[in-house]
Amino acid sequence: MVDVWLPYGKTEVCARIPTRNYLGSIEPKERPGVADPRAEIERALNEPIGTKKLREIAKAGDKVAIVVDDATRATPSYLMVPSLLDELNRAGVKDEDVTVIFGCGSHHAVKPEEMEKLVGEEVLKRVKVISHDYKSADQVFLGKTSFGTKVYVNKVFAEANVSILTGDVELHYYAGYGGGRKSVLPAVSSAETIQRNHAMLLHPKAKTGVLDGNPVHEDMVEAAKLAKVDFILNIVTNSKRELVQAFAGDLEKAFYEGVRLVDEMYKVPIDRRADIVVVSSGGHPHDIDLFQAYKGIDNALDTVKRGGVIVLVAECPEGHGNDVFYEWMTKFNDLKQMEKEIKKHFVLGGHKAYYLLRALQKVKIILVSVMPDYYAVNTFKLRTVRALNDALRDAFDMAGKKAKVWAMPHGNITLPVVKTVE
Repeated sequence: MVDVWLPYGKTEVCARIPTRNYLGSIEPKERPGVADPRAEIERALNEPIGTKKLREIAKAGDKVAIVVDDATRATPSYLMVPSLLDELNRAGVKDEDVTVIFGCGSHHAVKPEEMEKLVGEEVLKRVKVISHDYKSADQVFLGKTSFGTKVYVNKVFAEANVSILTGDVELHYYAGYGGGRKSVLPAVSSAETIQRNHAMLLHPKAKTGVLDGNPVHEDMVEAAKLAKVDFILNIVTNSKRELVQAFAGDLEKAFYEGVRLVDEMYKVPIDRRADIVVVSSGGHPHDIDLFQAYKGIDNALDTVKRGGVIVLVAECPEGHGNDVFYEWMTKFNDLKQMEKEIKKHFVLGGHKAYYLLRALQKVKIILVSVMPDYYAVNTFKLRTVRALNDALRDAFDMAGKKAKVWAMPHGNITLPVVKTVE
């Protein structure tokens, strides 16, 4: 037997897999965090990729907008914004001419008590901060993308002389990656613009780790170019959320350098698909609810044969985690209905129901969690088992005693890439 320990909430559980069935563990190639994160950010600002330094772009009297991530992301904006402000000061820009915009996209506004945690006390004292409201009536029309998306953005952002984006580059399951252009669309865009863009997630190339031919990504880039973004500061972190490297400069060039590092760390080549994949979302906070934990299923999907079994190890102490996710799973029984609804009226949360239903057409999913069966089975159509090794036994009953097994301890952040197609 091989004992594989998998994160579960704030603890770990052990999967006992027969040696003859075990293919191995698919894990990210972790890198340590830098010793001095602020110094790494300063380094990136002093070595911009594809642009002049920010202090050479901005000048005294400029109105500057800096877009930062909202409370749904764990991006350490408090590390990035003070360095950007210092750089702007060197160019003669006064703090009173700078506005930090929380790029909320279609999420709720950032609460006052969340602001300090996100950008830090120093920033709140120095500059004005606002939350983007995607339903606001005073958004500015910038033009139309080649995909037909009318780009309306935040007025303060559109009217700034210098616009700066911040964020973290990470895998994203329909934009390909987070970071870069995503800080314009969806972050500071209108409801109509976001709807049109996100409806393209139905496209086969709109998936994790794919940029070439991905219409969601390409549309976002066009929107950011219409917005004439001057400078970006993006970071890549490890699974402990420690800063590994910062990238500053041109909207596309700096972002692509971040993508390259994410690929090195989190894309893991494998040589075959398994009959069973045991995947942990990565423990707390990745498995706080099913909405978050689903990413582990999505990333594991390509590692398992059609008709195979995914055992998802995710505590889900807060249940399903998203009301729209729940409503769509209750309301729609088939993918065609969901696709129609996404094209007509994309709502954040509905897409997760679409992905789950699509996954269930390919594989059987057993959930090991504390979620009540009433929801897990009746609404989300999952099989449930309370103990991991009981779930494994059931998986072998479904896939056969000779079934081959992969384990994925950090499913939400690991993207296996199958090198040979069987």
